[in-house]
Amino acid sequence: MSDSFRLLPHLIAMSIAYVLALPIGWNRERAERSAGLRTFPLVALATCGIVQATEGVLNGHPEGTARIIEGLMTGMGFIGGGAILKDNGSVRGTATAASLWATGATGAAVGLGAYDVAIVISLFTFLTLWLLVPFKQEGPKTEEDATKPRSEI
Repeated sequence: MSDSFRLLPHLIAMSIAYVLALPIGWNRERAERSAGLRTFPLVALATCGIVQATEGVLNGHPEGTARIIEGLMTGMGFIGGGAILKDNGSVRGTATAASLWATGATGAAVGLGAYDVAIVISLFTFLTLWLLVPFKQEGPKTEEDATKPRSEI
């Protein structure tokens, strides 16, 4: 068997990325958002996997690693942008978009071996989505309300 076939370390890392994304996906699923329980773990798994898959090719070249991470995070911004919807003067989906981006960062951090950073990103993302809901200011309820100042609603 070749020395380049190291299944167990990759399986462990990608499993950690997957598990760290589950609470975030669960939160978005419960909130009935466009991305949820299946999407978030897949994002973390894929970003972790791409980082790990390229480590052999990059062979210790930090510039190459930086370009891979840059591409991943740009792509995550693009995917997150698809979750943002404008409807009757209000914008929805920005928290889901930001959560997708943070989940991509979690996967990339695990892929780089920065497990501590990945745990903190995942934990803070989940806590932000969970604990700050009562403080979220709701937008206008009707099309008529969309034209009124917030103070009149």
